[in-house]
Amino acid sequence: MTMNHISNEASPGTRPGGHAGEIHAFDSGEHTGITRMQRRVLLGGSVGQFIEFYDFALYGLSAVVLSALFFPSDNQLAGLLALFATFGVAFFVRPIGGLIFGSLGDRIGRRNVLVITLLLIGVATTGIGLLPTFETAGPIAPILLVLLRLVQGLSAGGESAGAPSFVFEHAPVNRRGLFVNITLAATALPSVAAAFFIFFLSISMNDEAFTAWGWRVPFLIALPLALVGLWIRAKTEESPAFKEMAREQAEQAAEVAAEVEVAKHSPVREAFRTNWLKMIQVVFVMGLTAMGFYFLSGYFVPFVQTSGNLSRDQALLLNGFAMLAYTVLLPVAGAIGDRIGRRPMLIGGAITIAVLAIPSFLLVTSGSVPLAMCGQLLFVLAICFYGGGCYTFFIEVFDTKTRFTSAAFSYNLGYALLGGTAPFVGTALVNATEVPFSPAFYVIGIALLTLVAMAITKVPETRGLRH
Repeated sequence: MTMNHISNEASPGTRPGGHAGEIHAFDSGEHTGITRMQRRVLLGGSVGQFIEFYDFALYGLSAVVLSALFFPSDNQLAGLLALFATFGVAFFVRPIGGLIFGSLGDRIGRRNVLVITLLLIGVATTGIGLLPTFETAGPIAPILLVLLRLVQGLSAGGESAGAPSFVFEHAPVNRRGLFVNITLAATALPSVAAAFFIFFLSISMNDEAFTAWGWRVPFLIALPLALVGLWIRAKTEESPAFKEMAREQAEQAAEVAAEVEVAKHSPVREAFRTNWLKMIQVVFVMGLTAMGFYFLSGYFVPFVQTSGNLSRDQALLLNGFAMLAYTVLLPVAGAIGDRIGRRPMLIGGAITIAVLAIPSFLLVTSGSVPLAMCGQLLFVLAICFYGGGCYTFFIEVFDTKTRFTSAAFSYNLGYALLGGTAPFVGTALVNATEVPFSPAFYVIGIALLTLVAMAITKVPETRGLRH
């Protein structure tokens, strides 16, 4: 039996009397020990996710000073819009990066590709910190900024799905959800760390010094951070699932003397040919969580200031606590998903998001700090509930042979369509309707559409599948 065949045979953990083809909870004693290598992989994956999202968060948090330095304009709003256009560029090239690095990962191994993506992210972000400004270099400055954003987006397209896939393939079968969600929880901390770093620098120097060189410091530490991540990953091994798949392919080639045909194997072509329905499922399943995450991390800070009349310091503090809560609750939800399955978490989570959206946004715009905190925590609870299913599902649903390619492309497409656009849509709705909590109706609509799509396409239960 090959590794990309999903076994439906009864295992020692299958409950007596189970139906043929049904995957039940496995023996709780199976793979319960966590090895030193698994811990290293988990740490390496989490560090990579932290660095990737640190770099993205840094760009948004530095928007005002970057727009003045690279897109100078008499109209500050025009400069910001130009800067945010380059922010969006990185999101929309991520699916392309997913295809490029996903295909490489399915050919040469996850570990090798993750070395490339992490190094590229660190180099590109540090490069931004070294760029000449418009004043010294003219139009070449914003052009170079866009090029480095493209490199960030392409490499993030591989890192964002590659690191969770690598962790997933090393994880004990009955702890996949916990392992993957710990890795993904690391995406919430960079916003807090970057915000406090910039805040510390801004109060440590005058505005002239910060504009002249202080803003560069957070960007310049990206490469040292990446090198730390590479050092950790250097102590890991290729995933057992990939090594087994490579061994079986080599044996098949030897048996039929068809090495040339094996060499022609195209993960991209095979992913779209065999996994097209699963990839569509992942796009809308991950699109909902992407929208939720970027409402939380990219929209609530300005939202509570403009619609809730709170100060910038209050907004940052509230969002910092909310992101910390996300970091704690997401692994807990992943562990619950390991026990009850991915589908219950997906369905229950989507319903919870729809039910809590209006109360959450009403509280966030209340003008009261305690109530705004409660609103953000309600929203965190809902998206973490959903995250207990989706973050493992998007990897687990694909087999080893094309997992990296399929997961990376569909994950990043979902994030580009609904994640990168969430702050813009939220702002546009409030401006158009003059109803402060109107983004809640958008959240409800997407959650309900996701539930319908899951029912129509028959999103499967994937917990415990061995492939």
